[in-house]
Amino acid sequence: MSFAKVQSAQTTLLDACIIDVEVDLSGGLHAFSIVGLPDKAVEEARDRVSSAIKNSGFKSPKKKNEKVIISLAPADIKKEGSNFDLAIALGYLLAAGDIRFNPLGKLFLGELALDGHTRAITGTLPLVRAAARAGFKEVYVPKENAREAALIDGIAVYAVDTLSAVVAHLNEKSEKPKKLLAQPKTKVSLGVSFSSNDLSDIKGQESAKRGLEIAAAGAHNIAMYGPPGTGKTMLARAFAALLPPLSFEQMLEVTSIHSIAGTLKGELVTVPPFRSPHHTASHISIVGGGTFPRPGEITLAHRGVLFLDEFPEFEHRVIEALRQPLEDRSISITRVKGTAAYPAHFILIAAMNPCPCGNYGTRKECICSPSNLLRYRRKVSGPIVDRIDMWVEVGTIEYKTLSDKTPRTEGSEKVRERILAARKIQRARFASAKLPYQTNSELSARDIDTHAGLSEPVRNLLNQSATKLGLSGRAYHRVIKLARTIADLEGNEKITEKNILEALSYRPKQLSS
Repeated sequence: MSFAKVQSAQTTLLDACIIDVEVDLSGGLHAFSIVGLPDKAVEEARDRVSSAIKNSGFKSPKKKNEKVIISLAPADIKKEGSNFDLAIALGYLLAAGDIRFNPLGKLFLGELALDGHTRAITGTLPLVRAAARAGFKEVYVPKENAREAALIDGIAVYAVDTLSAVVAHLNEKSEKPKKLLAQPKTKVSLGVSFSSNDLSDIKGQESAKRGLEIAAAGAHNIAMYGPPGTGKTMLARAFAALLPPLSFEQMLEVTSIHSIAGTLKGELVTVPPFRSPHHTASHISIVGGGTFPRPGEITLAHRGVLFLDEFPEFEHRVIEALRQPLEDRSISITRVKGTAAYPAHFILIAAMNPCPCGNYGTRKECICSPSNLLRYRRKVSGPIVDRIDMWVEVGTIEYKTLSDKTPRTEGSEKVRERILAARKIQRARFASAKLPYQTNSELSARDIDTHAGLSEPVRNLLNQSATKLGLSGRAYHRVIKLARTIADLEGNEKITEKNILEALSYRPKQLSS
C-alpha cells in the first residue's frame, strides 16, 4: 500500500488532542515533507526517522526515489515537539509495505534516536488520559514514561525501548513475533510531604506555628513578617509536612501539569508540591506565558504551596499578578497567538522583613530613610494585603530561648493530626451540602451564611471590630472563613466570639497600605 494512517497525540496548553499521522508515498524524485503547521522539532523528524528506520534493518526513505508526504491533522493546530517520531516511522513502514498491522485503537508516542532507540517525552499522563477517553485500547510509549502512563485505567500501556521492538510486536508478516508485555498498573502510595524542618526544631515562635496550623487546616494564605534570621524560612519549609496528602484524582491532575511542564523527572507527584522561586524570577516564569503560553510557578504550585521569600523584592507586576489566582484560583494569560486559563489553586506563604535593612522595630538601629520605608511598604498594595488571610509577626528570639535545653514543643506529626481532623470536618460539611469545596477558604460569599453562620452576639462583635479596623468587604468575609477554620480545629460546631477575635488578630497592623 502507498497510504497509511496511524495516530499520535500532543499537548495543547494543559489539555491533549489526538493527532492523525497520514503517510502518502508516490513515485518521482526523492522528497520528504511534513505538513500541518509543524515546528522546527517536528520538521527535523525527517532526519531522525530516516536514520532510525535505516538502523532498524529497513531501507531508508532517503535511499528511494519516491515522494513522501507526512500530514499531521488537524492541520490548523500547531504541532510541537518530538512526540510524533514513533508514529511517523511506523506509518511510513506501513505505507511502504515493509510491515503489516491494524493501527485502529492504537496510539504511538515517542521520540526516536538515530539508532532507533526511543527517548522520553513530556506530557505523557494527559496524553494517555486523552487516549483512554477517546476509546483507544493500546498506547505505546518510551520505557521511561511507562510508569507514568500506567496510572490510567482502561488502556493497555506498552513500554517501547526501540523501533525494532515495536515492529516485532506489531508486524503480522513476522513468522516469529516477539510480543511485548503490557506495563503493570502503577500502584501509588499516597504519602505525607517530607520536610527537612520539623516544627519541633524551631525554638519559640509559637504564635507563628499556630498561624501555620490554621493556614494548613483551611488552606488559607499567610504572610510572615519580621527581622532577618527569626525563622520565617524554616517555618515555611516546615509547613509542607503539615499538609494532607493528595487524593488520587488530585495526584493525576498535578502530575499532568508537571509532566507537560517537563519538571516531572520520572517521579510521580504524590504529595502537595512546594514551589519556592527566587525573588529575581521573571514575570513570565512566575505567572506563565510566552509567545505560546506555558505554565508558570503559580500553576506548578497547584494543589500545593507557593512560597515567596523576600516578598516585596519581587517585581511589582509579579506581586500584582497574584490578584486573580488568589481570588479565582486560576490564571488567565492572553497573548497574540492564544489565550490560556491555567489552574492556580495554591496556598501562598509570603515572608518579608519589616523594612529594607530588616531592623525596623528591633533593638538594632534601622538605617532606612522614611521615604525608603514608605516605598518598601507600598510594594505590597492594599488589594494584595486584602487577599492574604493571615498576617503573622515573627519577632526576634531571645538567645536564652535558642540555647534552652528543655523538651521541644510538639512536632509536625502531632499538629498534622489536628489538621487532618479539621479537613475531615470540612469535607463532610461540604459533601452533605453537595458543594464542590474541600476547605473553608474556598467558600463563596453566597455560601458563607449557610456554612459559616454567626450567632447574633458574634455577628455584633465582628461588625463592631470591622468598623474599628476599617475592613473591606473581602477582608470581612475572609475573617469569617478563618474563624470557621479555627472552630473546626477546636471541634466547635458554632463559631464563637473567641474564634472571631483570634481571626481578627491575624489582620495586618503596621503593614497595611
